[in-house]
Amino acid sequence: MKFRSLLIANRDEIALRVMRTARRMGLRTVAVYSEADREARHAREMDTAICIGGAAPRDSYLNIASLIAAAKHSGADAVHPGYGFLAESAAFAQAVLDAGLVWVGPPPAAIRAMGDKGEAKRLSAAAGVPVLPEFAPGGKIEYPVMIKAAAGGGGRGMRLVRSKNELAAALAQAKSEAEHAFGDGRLLLERALEDVRHVEVQVFADAHGHCIHLGERDCSVQRRHQKLIEEAPSPAVDAALREKMGAAAVAVAKSAGYVGAGTVEFLLERDSRFWFMEMNTRLQVEHPVTELITGLDLVEWQLRIAAGEPLPRKQEEVRFTGHAIEARLCAEDPARDFLPQAGKLVLWEPAEGVRVDHALESGAEVAPHYDSMIAKLIAYGATRDQARAKLAQALDDTVALGLPTNKAFLAAVLRDETFARGRATTSFLAGRSFPASEPDDATLAIAATLLAEQGGHGEWTGWSNNPAHTLRARFGDRDIAIACGKRPPHGDERLRYAVEGEVVHLARGGQSWRLENTLHAPPEKRGAAMTDGRLASPMNGRVVAVNARPGERIEPGAALVVLEAMKMEHGLALPAAVRITAVHVAAGAQVAPGRLLVEFEPA
Repeated sequence: MKFRSLLIANRDEIALRVMRTARRMGLRTVAVYSEADREARHAREMDTAICIGGAAPRDSYLNIASLIAAAKHSGADAVHPGYGFLAESAAFAQAVLDAGLVWVGPPPAAIRAMGDKGEAKRLSAAAGVPVLPEFAPGGKIEYPVMIKAAAGGGGRGMRLVRSKNELAAALAQAKSEAEHAFGDGRLLLERALEDVRHVEVQVFADAHGHCIHLGERDCSVQRRHQKLIEEAPSPAVDAALREKMGAAAVAVAKSAGYVGAGTVEFLLERDSRFWFMEMNTRLQVEHPVTELITGLDLVEWQLRIAAGEPLPRKQEEVRFTGHAIEARLCAEDPARDFLPQAGKLVLWEPAEGVRVDHALESGAEVAPHYDSMIAKLIAYGATRDQARAKLAQALDDTVALGLPTNKAFLAAVLRDETFARGRATTSFLAGRSFPASEPDDATLAIAATLLAEQGGHGEWTGWSNNPAHTLRARFGDRDIAIACGKRPPHGDERLRYAVEGEVVHLARGGQSWRLENTLHAPPEKRGAAMTDGRLASPMNGRVVAVNARPGERIEPGAALVVLEAMKMEHGLALPAAVRITAVHVAAGAQVAPGRLLVEFEPA
């Protein structure tokens, strides 16, 4: 190999994924970590680890000078950016090269060209690939229209606008989000296609002029324009269409002088017409599904290409076998519009029988500064139905207690009839309800029993062996009284749990609950709703903007406060007109769940 020591300029699951392949290839691995990640697994498990700054990404994982200094100090001679953070930064790629290090990624010029969505569309159109028409903000616009950050991706800075009345506010929100996420507030507007599929093609190119594709992935199941479930191959793509889309993706890569791993993303209509969307100049989160159906290690390919080697295979040597589906396990609450969550993961036990990419362990802290994705579960089967059923069961079997996750939601999506038939589009989740499961009486009875009889965490297999007696508890607005004896009421019961004081975290039947006993709490603690007239933060986050002043009237639906949490902006609004009586935060402040932001009265 051209290099022997690899610095991985990323964190968590991403860093560990790259580390596994690098070590198998005999490379020394160097981790970087922020102050918030001092005890993180990626910082503990690599050969060397260097602190690069504070918890906020801009002070650590986005700090180019600190990363270059860490590489020089550690003796690394190559840098892999992972995915996210600076993986698509032409400035970082150039800084790595200027420092005399090997950059495991495409040339800075290719990153720059494809990172600008407008330039990427121009290059693609010149290569004969169909692109969607754009609109000038001041000119005539045909609705619906999609606003996109010109310099970014991952759903940040994107807004779907259906009418002229929505445009100004959406432009302001998208610009703010793009500036905070990418340091570049430029936007573009293009014709929006709805009820289509999001299909991307994995490409690889070497420095010797060769470029091939490794098939497509279907990423249509999304929330906030961010992917939740990805699969390969796409149920909507046959061999002929695969060849056509693959050729288009290769043409896009060649137009930019590309080298390394990249993904060309398309919107696919029902009549098999497809349109270029963007090119991601990095490895994708969902690359494991391609690995499983091709039998290839894409990180190994990246490292070999960066070392100057030619592509390991020719196009005609690539084979696709079986089906793979990936689900992104996120610390978020689907019942509350997927609000991101931070806090302690009290109990973590990944499912067996599927690939689980993660950096988690029981007791780990999920920090509010980074992305909400905490793990990926990937299932492979001879058929799509086999992979789908295996993944749904694996989600049921996964134990992630301590904070809300989308685990049960993902399993419900996989079992939904439309998804099962391979007909999910980008509109799949719109207007679709997957309500959170409410704990039944048996679940509450088990929780009360665990509070009284158990402690800590573990597996619970039965009821009390003590003489019969009555246990009492109050969960939410439900009072529980259980007569406990020596026999469980519904046969044998096996579940996972963790008890913290008066809180029971419980995994049962594929569902997870956080149940707090308020029987002995003060009266104000027992109320389930917020006190009227007080807007409190629903999450950990940073205040991006405060759009309310004392005495001001705020109309329904207008954001009083905008929070940035886990790389996304969230406007906090009220359903009715109010008059502001007090404001308790300012832009730039860090807030925790429950922090009082604004007080108000009916207008």
